Amino acid sequence: MATLTMLEQAPSPKSVNRGAEEFNDLTTETANAASEGLDTKSALEIARIINHEDAKVAAAVKKALPEIAIVIDTVARSLRDGGRLIYVGAGSSGRIASLDASECPPTYSTAPAQVQYIMAGGPKALASASDVNEDSPEIGQRDIARRRPTRKDIVIGVSASGRTPYVVGAVEYARARGAKTAAITCNHNTPLADVADTTVISEVGPEVISGSTRMKSASAQKMILNMITTGAMTRLGYVYDNLMVNVHMKNAKLVERGIRVLMKVCEIDRDTAIRTIKSAGKSIPIAVVMLKANVDKMEAVRRLTKSDGNVRLAIDDSRLEL
Repeated sequence: MATLTMLEQAPSPKSVNRGAEEFNDLTTETANAASEGLDTKSALEIARIINHEDAKVAAAVKKALPEIAIVIDTVARSLRDGGRLIYVGAGSSGRIASLDASECPPTYSTAPAQVQYIMAGGPKALASASDVNEDSPEIGQRDIARRRPTRKDIVIGVSASGRTPYVVGAVEYARARGAKTAAITCNHNTPLADVADTTVISEVGPEVISGSTRMKSASAQKMILNMITTGAMTRLGYVYDNLMVNVHMKNAKLVERGIRVLMKVCEIDRDTAIRTIKSAGKSIPIAVVMLKANVDKMEAVRRLTKSDGNVRLAIDDSRLEL
């Protein structure tokens, strides 16, 4: 028997009105005066309108920097303590979250389990719409329950509207089990904010295409998630200066990047960099510590183990005793 749609279920007038009122309160769903008559514009005019609206995104994110900083430190503590960062999202928000999670292993050599994502509708929803599941808080609770969140973890709900039932249900469940929680939204006073420990709000305003939160809202979410994982990995010492010292060299481009990073950090020539990387077992962190601290591979490994992978602390072994 086919699943009934919301309209076929004939909700009561009271519930319809309440839902409409909540929907109307979302700035991401309101009409944008700047893009009125968009369908009558030339290609260049459309591009200019979108570009003008996109220019507002960074300013909206800037207002949320204090909350973003709180989340960065919470993520860093969770990962340092052996916990996980688990994103939960649906639709465009879920796809942005999955992208951020997927890029952490090649960028910082993190284990796949350390930064995860849960998507309404499962992995297949990354390529094709599966929006029915996002209306169910119970399915959200079920999906996060399978990951068994604990007090060591942080679960971040990503939802432009801040009211996606699937995401709200998952975050509420995780918090009840002791996990730290955060919300990434583009609207104020939302159900998701009510169930999260920390809420990051980037109020980007109405979209050029009303309600199309794959546009400014998604751009803001991408910027925020980049800040969170980049900031957390930097706080953990997986970045030295502003260089990607924890890069996982699994293809030609990343091998070349690793060589250049070592040359820059240690001020050495290319041949020396290549020889050191080979002797370090193709590990850039080990190679950096070997050269900067003038130690052999075994000692470099010991220091990195003692510092939980923090390259700067491993180089200055005296700081590890503090």
